[in-house]
Amino acid sequence: MLLMDEQTNEKLLAPVVETELQPTPPAAKPPDWPRRLLKALRVGAKALGAIWLTSIVIVLGLRFLPPFTSAFMIARYLQAVVNPAEKPQLAYQWVRWDKIAPALKLAVIAGEDQTFPTHWGFDLASLTQALEANKSGRRLRGASTISQQVAKNLFLWSGKSYVRKGLEAYFTVLLELLWSKKRILEVYVNIAEFGDQVYGAEAAAQTFWRKSAASLSPHESAMLAAVLPNPKQRDLHQRPSVSIRTRARWIEGQMRNLGGESYLRQIDKRSHRD
Repeated sequence: MLLMDEQTNEKLLAPVVETELQPTPPAAKPPDWPRRLLKALRVGAKALGAIWLTSIVIVLGLRFLPPFTSAFMIARYLQAVVNPAEKPQLAYQWVRWDKIAPALKLAVIAGEDQTFPTHWGFDLASLTQALEANKSGRRLRGASTISQQVAKNLFLWSGKSYVRKGLEAYFTVLLELLWSKKRILEVYVNIAEFGDQVYGAEAAAQTFWRKSAASLSPHESAMLAAVLPNPKQRDLHQRPSVSIRTRARWIEGQMRNLGGESYLRQIDKRSHRD
């Protein structure tokens, strides 16, 4: 009996051996790429929003302020700088609407975009004809409107990439929404290239005829419009070629067909509505 009590006490007094618990493995972390993707999307959205807002501010500001240069002028200047055979000698001088001969305004419409007073930036009929001509391999004059040419010359670069075309369409819509037709045409005749490194009506009139843009005759206006949109191949520095003279005569005929300078009243009416 005594022996059993002693054995019982020994069992009671024996150290209790604690069983070690195995640590619970940490829960697997969720993948990090969704968070990073969401962050990148937020940053991209903010960047695009800032670019969009900046473009609106610039276009709206240029509705009232004359552009001191254009994207095409900058590109042409840099091209002349890096080419040892050329001199960077851009001629450009801004003049107000009332300092430009009405004949020149009418001539560029007659030669470049006869639906200018009525369209909203795009000439869908001419665009369709151009697409059909491209499919059939025929050459056809481009379908760009005056509004599209202002968007391209003022803000973009030359080329035929889809990116540039998309940006051109975007800026064309902005111009049509934020500017009047009168302002679009005023900027166009001021920044269009009428000769190699000769930009705008005033610089062209002074360079080729030693007179102001306000004094240009209908024939001289038609000659200037005839070099568009490729003044590097149709140069008025030398004696005008047969093709330039032929196109100028055609433009003069179109000016008469449109009704002469009275045709410009459509632009004034549209501008008052805008």
